[in-house]
Amino acid sequence: MSSVKIVKVEDPILKGEVCNSILRSLPLWFGIESAIVDYVADIQPMETWVVYDETHAIGFASINRHFSSSAEVHVMGLREPYHRKGIGHQLLNVMERDLKNQGIRFLTVKTLSESRPSKEYDQTRSFYLKAGFTPLEEFKTLWGEHNPCLQLVKCLELT
Repeated sequence: MSSVKIVKVEDPILKGEVCNSILRSLPLWFGIESAIVDYVADIQPMETWVVYDETHAIGFASINRHFSSSAEVHVMGLREPYHRKGIGHQLLNVMERDLKNQGIRFLTVKTLSESRPSKEYDQTRSFYLKAGFTPLEEFKTLWGEHNPCLQLVKCLELT
């Protein structure tokens, strides 16, 4: 696999363009139009890192700050041809180092719970578990009764 470059992006327009492009390339994970539009708007003020290959953006992640010592992976996406190549873990590592240096102690993420079967989200949960996240709580109706939410947490002080 060729090397990638991970850059913290400040420009809100670029953040939105990258988010829109990446999420639309992942319809099995992000197939709801209104959710894509919301993500594009939501991330513009958030800390966002973009992954580039030699020619274009192939992934990104945006962080939502809730408190001075905790943050959440609000949205993360990587074009499917780049899955399972270690790039997502590289992106998380860069973000975690930066967040830890800013005093963030806990990083959380929400994803689809295993109580709703999904091959794609089985992969997503596996990714976060391998990255050191621990299941914390299931919210059966947060995203509607057909989309139970699993919240995972990682203590950055231990990494």
